[in-house]
Amino acid sequence: MNIFVLLYNSGTDKEGIHSIELKGRTIVLMFEDKDDATRYCGLLEAQDFPLPIVEMIDIKEIKDFCIKLDYEFKLVEKNFIPKTAEDRLLISPPTKNLEVDDWDKDTKNEENIDINTIKENLEKLL
Repeated sequence: MNIFVLLYNSGTDKEGIHSIELKGRTIVLMFEDKDDATRYCGLLEAQDFPLPIVEMIDIKEIKDFCIKLDYEFKLVEKNFIPKTAEDRLLISPPTKNLEVDDWDKDTKNEENIDINTIKENLEKLL
């Protein structure tokens, strides 16, 4: 099944997927309907957030990605009607966003850890 996600810097080494933070958990939003995903992008832009692009992708690929990184994922179904305050975040972004610089900082730290771990493992082989 194909769904729609919001991507930043698509096709680059700084590619990122839009997510929200809720109760200490990172949640990747998946949209069943492209129009809903596009509308969410417009709401992000209205908050002076960098404009993501809507990209269609197989739901299994996103689920595997989220499981690997210990993220949660939520499917926003077509004609979704929120029942709680948390549900509203699935159709309208929160008023506070993380700074773009924060993403790069996290990525660089993870890369350093991974590279150092790999280096240490290789040195143990010698």
